[in-house]
Amino acid sequence: MSILINEPRLDLACGDNKREGYKGVDIKDTLSADYVVDLQRYPWPIESESTEEVNCSHYLEHIPHLDVQGIIKDCSSFKEFKDKVINTKDGIINFFNELYRILKPGGKVHIVSPYFSSIRAFGDPTHTRYICDWSFLYVNKQWREDNHLEHYGLDCNFDVKVSYYISNEMTLKSDEIRAKAFKHDLNAIDDIMVELTKK
Repeated sequence: MSILINEPRLDLACGDNKREGYKGVDIKDTLSADYVVDLQRYPWPIESESTEEVNCSHYLEHIPHLDVQGIIKDCSSFKEFKDKVINTKDGIINFFNELYRILKPGGKVHIVSPYFSSIRAFGDPTHTRYICDWSFLYVNKQWREDNHLEHYGLDCNFDVKVSYYISNEMTLKSDEIRAKAFKHDLNAIDDIMVELTKK
């Protein structure tokens, strides 16, 4: 039986840029990685309710979607395909469920991703999805219930706080101009920064 990770602070998908005071987890054996783990294989080898804080910077946008082509190859009938698709969760749903599982009650997750309307989100050919404020509504149980979305397969329940990293040019603008730019202009926001708290 393999040993499960049990650390108070984890930096998931740390690459070679681990946050100070955290243990690094990455698929590559980098200088920052204390644990080599494929975060796209579930469940993660991390103990349930063992972690107080998680940092995850510039990873969500890389999580692959459901591999429909792979499922098709493994099926011999449409019914089999339909059953597998219905019972297979998208990568980001698995990711949020695993975060919830490994966190202690009251534990926090700090997430940074390129904002969906930023050229940074579109410029990297390895990005598979675009992240915005609405992306995080789904991780709150009450919001899912209010919108009749319990069937999505999300088992997590987080409180969500959102903030933004904006360009230097935007910081010099008035609140009114910034608010208008955030709604209507590309590249007004570089990154979305999210704090999730396990309820």
